[in-house]
Amino acid sequence: MAGLDSALGISPQVLALRAQKTELLSANIANSDTPGFKARDIDFAAAMRQAGGQQEGMTRTHAAHMSAAGDPGSVEPMYRVPSQPSLDGNTVESQREHAAFMDNAIRYQASLNLLDGRINSLRTAIRGQV
Repeated sequence: MAGLDSALGISPQVLALRAQKTELLSANIANSDTPGFKARDIDFAAAMRQAGGQQEGMTRTHAAHMSAAGDPGSVEPMYRVPSQPSLDGNTVESQREHAAFMDNAIRYQASLNLLDGRINSLRTAIRGQV
């Protein structure tokens, strides 16, 4: 398994963080009209630094399992500071959230394409094809 983990690199952690970011951005968009709702997001670069330094250790084998410290799934979301606060206390800025959601979706797809290429390369190597 260690060989497979090294062959896939950090791609599984990237996908987990992108999925978490997608969930947060979706919740922000869904609650854009909810009074008092506070927009949340993760610092992707900091989460990747944390994941990169913590590659060894426990890993989640099922989505229902609890996250271990250092697991990309356990990144604590932070609250966003709005550029223009609303009167009802809602900090969601719809245009900003939609732009962030689309950017994250494109990066998620790029990560999937990279992982797919790595898996295809491994498959080719296992079969002994040139």
